[in-house]
Amino acid sequence: MSVSETDSEVSARLEFEQTQRSEGWKLLRGFLRDQRRNLIIGGLIGTSWAAFKVAIPQVTKLAINDGIEKNGPLLKWSLIIAGLGVLTGILSGFRRYVAFRESRWAETLLRERLFGHVLDLNIGYHDKAQTGQLMSRASSDLMQIQGFIVMIPITMSNVIQIVAVATILFITDPILAIVAMAPLPFVNLSARRFSNRIHPASLAVQAEQAQLANVVEESVAGVRVVKGFGAEQVQFDKLSKEADDIYAESMKAAKIRSNFMPAIDILPALGAVGVLGVGGHRVLSGQISIGDLVAFNVYLTLLVWPLRNVGMIIALGQRAASALVRIHEVLSTSSEIVDPPTARDLPSQNGKQLGAVKFDHVQFGYDAERPVLKNFNLEIAAGESIAIVGATASGKSTVARLLLRFYDTNSGHVFLDGVDVRKLKIRELRQQIGVVFEDTVLFNDSVKANISFAKPNAAQADLERAAKLAGAHEFILQLPNGYDTVIGERGFSLSGGQRQRIAIARAIISDPRVLVLDDATSAVDPSKEGEIRDAMRTVMSGRTTIVIAHRPGTIALASRVVFIDNQTVAAIGKHEELVATNARYREVLASMQEAKTETEKVAAK
Repeated sequence: MSVSETDSEVSARLEFEQTQRSEGWKLLRGFLRDQRRNLIIGGLIGTSWAAFKVAIPQVTKLAINDGIEKNGPLLKWSLIIAGLGVLTGILSGFRRYVAFRESRWAETLLRERLFGHVLDLNIGYHDKAQTGQLMSRASSDLMQIQGFIVMIPITMSNVIQIVAVATILFITDPILAIVAMAPLPFVNLSARRFSNRIHPASLAVQAEQAQLANVVEESVAGVRVVKGFGAEQVQFDKLSKEADDIYAESMKAAKIRSNFMPAIDILPALGAVGVLGVGGHRVLSGQISIGDLVAFNVYLTLLVWPLRNVGMIIALGQRAASALVRIHEVLSTSSEIVDPPTARDLPSQNGKQLGAVKFDHVQFGYDAERPVLKNFNLEIAAGESIAIVGATASGKSTVARLLLRFYDTNSGHVFLDGVDVRKLKIRELRQQIGVVFEDTVLFNDSVKANISFAKPNAAQADLERAAKLAGAHEFILQLPNGYDTVIGERGFSLSGGQRQRIAIARAIISDPRVLVLDDATSAVDPSKEGEIRDAMRTVMSGRTTIVIAHRPGTIALASRVVFIDNQTVAAIGKHEELVATNARYREVLASMQEAKTETEKVAAK
């Protein structure tokens, strides 16, 4: 308890932890309901295993009483015991196979569900979510759930074994059974207290693991920035802090386990001591046989692991419930961008040019109280190319994001070929818009797979046509394996210009109605900028194109320029006209040129 915590704050915290714990178990029960059939099968196999396991001490008792005390056929009893041992081993193998099969299947289904849901969530969610947190939920949290499910069939058979052993002990000798079983209520009490203490500790460990995963993900993804600034020690210090936090929380959890788990081991041993003491006197007095005493001790040995397993399953269950609470936080998040209940279709070509775009009195802000665009009106004719120009943070890229429905407008409408984009299925809309983003992201796959990313079944001829239009075909053929060359993570084995041309080919492979080039030359070496512009000029021909531009050379590719200032369309016209008539436009261009010059100086160094 923190010194600064009041009684009401402690009460609220404990109530919150209890609510989380209850919610976690509720989610876990609901999730396991779909697998109850196979889990029951595993339980039945475990029941058979427990029956043979429990039978062995009984046969051992008979072997002692008959084979040793009465000089009976020891070989017969030995063969029976060996046979029971073999059957127990076979059933144990089946039990574990079913347990691991169901746990891995559950993990697979949940991972697929989580991954699919994360991809369905809107861009606004991903703008705020930490990648490392999501990775932690998809890895360590799922492993916690898998580890719990694998123990369910095993624990079911162990519980049956405990009940069977207790029943046999009371039938054999009630007094001795009471002595042997007396510690069990205390085992149960310890398990309950352990459960209440371990849950918040497990939750804290998993939260710290997520923070660590986030640091690792950011460091690996941004390794070039880290090395470029010589900041390896900075990231190492961050990781050390998170690792120390995990260690501290893990040691708290370990301390809780060290306080409770020994009791689960020691208490059954106390029962064994009582059996030896009381049972020895009963053997001497002739009330029970030596075989009964041996069987009693064997049965008590059979209780130790199942009782320990009960404590383990409670701990695993708490960790799994905590993990499910964290996973449910993601799964219960609804995407703000969804398909309409009744979707419309885009008009077909019918001999006319397609790709007309219209923004009608659009207002939008990533924070509704601070709009980026206000009363934004713009019409782009089918087949027309426009350049959107504006100062930094003026809303240029926002125009493309609204067209793609990465976000919905706060008010106003966006139309594609006369249809409000909110009336279209998201997949159909985005298949009709090819995008080359400012930050070119390629995947650790072949050139062919990267180009055909949006159209996996594209014919080789279509791939080569897109590559030729993007000016990429020649350099691709010079790669070690041509189109089958694997380009490595994010495509960093290629130059900036090569990555950009593959990105352009990827955008046009599906022949979209609208092409969006979001500052497509920003990451390209100035000496290669001309080549990229030539490729852009080729693919823009006869296609509706929105060029989000920062450089005069890129602006010149468009037939019209749309100048955004003060959150709205300030001017529209040809580049030369705006340079001649609009002082603010000239000022923005000058600041862009200055930024470009500074960038080139840094690159030259």
